[in-house]
Amino acid sequence: MGLEETVGQSALTTKIDAVLNWGRKNSLWPLPFGTACCAIEFMGVVASPFDISRFGAEVVRFSPRQSDLLMVAGTITHKQAVILKRIYHQMAEPKWVLAMGACASAGAFYDNYCTLQGIDQIIPVDVYIPGCPPRPEAVLHAVVELQKRIQNGEKPKGMQGAA
Repeated sequence: MGLEETVGQSALTTKIDAVLNWGRKNSLWPLPFGTACCAIEFMGVVASPFDISRFGAEVVRFSPRQSDLLMVAGTITHKQAVILKRIYHQMAEPKWVLAMGACASAGAFYDNYCTLQGIDQIIPVDVYIPGCPPRPEAVLHAVVELQKRIQNGEKPKGMQGAA
């Protein structure tokens, strides 16, 4: 009796990377780094009317070592930048970053000596979410976009040169 006869149509063959990407896509563990109004909007995203858990990002963590999605929401000052960079480096690979709102993405109207003009100056950003503050639907759209990238096997921006 050959393998095909023994197994029949009950076997599924795939690549390990495809299974890992499927698991990563459907089980994002976000770490919110909220400093301003966008952090308040994040509360709406995790609440029942919008329910980010529908997209596999239900388990919000407050430890970088237990997270794979850093959601930076709000204005980042130069003093906070050191903390943000440390938190990013404490996360295990692979890790993704969402810049939530105009301040995290580009500094917005806080163009002054103490405000970072976009978090991409200190950490890599995978998805930018526009708005001031962005609506919950925009955040959910960014999560779905990130999931598509993960499913397609794209590496996070922080791992672009890695083998």
